[in-house]
Amino acid sequence: MPTPPAVPPPAPTSRRALVYLGVCVVLVGLNLRTVFSSFSAILPEITAAAGLPGWSVTVLTTVPVTLLGVFAPLAPRLAHRFGPENVLLGAMALLTAGLLIRGLPLPGAGAVPLLLAGTIACGAAIALGNVLLPSIVKRDFAHRLGLMSGLYTTAICASAALGAGLTYPAFQASGSWRAALAVWAAPAALVVVLLVPVALRRRAAGSRPPAPGGDSPWRSPVAWQITLFMVFQAMMSFSVFAWLAPILRDRGIDGATAGLIVAVSILLQMTGSLFAPVLAVRLADQRVLNAVVALMAGGGFVLSIFGPTELIWVWTGLLGLGQGALTAVALTMIALRTRSSHMAVRLSGMMQGVGYGLGSSGTLLVGQLLHWTGGFAAAGVMFAVVGTLAAVFGWQAGRDRFVRER
Repeated sequence: MPTPPAVPPPAPTSRRALVYLGVCVVLVGLNLRTVFSSFSAILPEITAAAGLPGWSVTVLTTVPVTLLGVFAPLAPRLAHRFGPENVLLGAMALLTAGLLIRGLPLPGAGAVPLLLAGTIACGAAIALGNVLLPSIVKRDFAHRLGLMSGLYTTAICASAALGAGLTYPAFQASGSWRAALAVWAAPAALVVVLLVPVALRRRAAGSRPPAPGGDSPWRSPVAWQITLFMVFQAMMSFSVFAWLAPILRDRGIDGATAGLIVAVSILLQMTGSLFAPVLAVRLADQRVLNAVVALMAGGGFVLSIFGPTELIWVWTGLLGLGQGALTAVALTMIALRTRSSHMAVRLSGMMQGVGYGLGSSGTLLVGQLLHWTGGFAAAGVMFAVVGTLAAVFGWQAGRDRFVRER
């Protein structure tokens, strides 16, 4: 029989310190997706002004997603050695540098070298932040797990929306694509400043990370069910940002309307991601919730491709609510299926390393299917399969059990 998770003493020494840490967690989440959406928002302008070759566009749009899977497994080791707060501070500093580098000119060379270098730095930094946030929430906000999980996952969705919605106005105001990209370093730098007291307070408290002994999540069936749940949700999640607008345009919807539909769908993602974790922690188990939101996301994708266009707002709304809730409950599984923050960070590294590494294939598969068939019908079939598999593994992951640890 599962036993209640042990709650370690919270690191902050006062309620004010706990609130401050919570604000920092949300603000970190608010910076974890701008690198993806800001580049795509002005991609035609960058390509025209900088003369980007075709191969570089593919690399610059896929590298950050791939790096989420490459660097995520390193986060638990770094957190054990240096402490999660210090690693998070370093990750945000690296993210700030990467965002700034993307907008710098390189005399005597084209735009590609610094764009690529900045993108690689951002991908590595975001991978570390993705893994560390759930473990910090597990450790310090066990008494407000649903609320904090909802807030930081909503902030991550909002980050993508802000990058997509504000980068082009920044380009119009400045007249420079470099400035429009580099401006996103400012909010990241602000978070670096805010995280310094958090890291110093943890260091002054003299707390040490727990020893790395115990069972590995890589040998746990529960951990693998959660990880596969993450894989299939990630396949749909990244495909929304990359392909929803082209799917709508392919169905005869004009560009302005398609952009508005995508924006509303992302806003509904934020709604789903805010409330789903709160509901998840109140349930005895999350089997039904996980399966329902997975089928909502998959069904919304399928109907956006095959359903009557007169109801396109309904289909994309269903997709937005389902995808936002699906992403949030998948991340919430990290805290709900572990007894300690130490195992939470190890599970998070495994889950997001494999999840994002394999999940990034979703966007590539859609592109290949489009190339082979000349339309999105085959992708619609793919999303039906992916949504069903997400529901199956979500049902398994939602059972009331814990990843074993000694």
